[in-house]
Amino acid sequence: MQSRALGASGLSIAPIVLGGNVFGWTIDEKQSFEVLDAFTGHGFNCIDTANVYSVWKPGNHGGESETILGSWFKHSGKRDKAVLITKVGMPMAPDSKGLRKNYILEQVENSLRRLQTDYIDLYFSHKVDKDTPIEETLEAFGLLVDQGKVRAIGASNYRGPALAAAIESAEKNKFVPYTVLQPKYNLYDRQDYEEDLAPVAARYKLGVIPYSSLASGFLTGKYKKLEDTKGAKRERRVAEYFTPRGENILKALDELSADLGVTQASLALAWLLAQPTITAPIASATKTSQLESMFVAADLKLDKATLDKLNEACAY
Repeated sequence: MQSRALGASGLSIAPIVLGGNVFGWTIDEKQSFEVLDAFTGHGFNCIDTANVYSVWKPGNHGGESETILGSWFKHSGKRDKAVLITKVGMPMAPDSKGLRKNYILEQVENSLRRLQTDYIDLYFSHKVDKDTPIEETLEAFGLLVDQGKVRAIGASNYRGPALAAAIESAEKNKFVPYTVLQPKYNLYDRQDYEEDLAPVAARYKLGVIPYSSLASGFLTGKYKKLEDTKGAKRERRVAEYFTPRGENILKALDELSADLGVTQASLALAWLLAQPTITAPIASATKTSQLESMFVAADLKLDKATLDKLNEACAY
């Protein structure tokens, strides 16, 4: 397994990023620790979370994932071996959201406290804030970099023109620029990234760590037909993938994974790793056994025939 440079951020990460959205949502602290121990014990080092995880769960207020991760850092002593990603901007409450300078400076302190660390390796704008000038946002991030509280910054859920404008503004005003992009991208959700964002990522040599890499579990083969989604945590979201095109993708994954002797999840992640602008996909696990597909994907090199068959199945 070879580490990959994360754009111009100065960070180097293993080829798969562990998604921390499940910590404090679908798995508790003990289960989260088990997943984190197994993931890092296999030599992987990058963990993704956000201040807003998981505000949507009844009884939660946001910050639950960061709190569990901070407890694990303290328990394991592995903070200095991890590349830590967290984010700011999504609504924590109706009056707690956005990318205003004072809000970012307030929220970073909350995240640092929950994470039990004094620095964040990669801090993301979680979504565009149309009510705040990008210069104000970048000024805040630059201050955090100058203070040593943040090492690099990135953008998530941006459109191509807004992302390019933010990078150009940073250059013009001598601000710290976004060097990493976190878009939605997988075998099914291709078009928006490839047509709108990939050219920007290539032009500015951004690191790219896509989320929803397994399409909410659709690409793992767990759901063979629409009826299988009933009662799933993300039932509505997964059900939306059961289109003729989605079923073609599942058929190709099923056939190719059997030929190669790997899981469909490994194959879907390996396809992402084969894309020219992708650094490392993000994938979550609720049990340690699910990590094996990530470990296999990191070293799985797909030949042209396999890539051609997958690309044909997921063509848009």
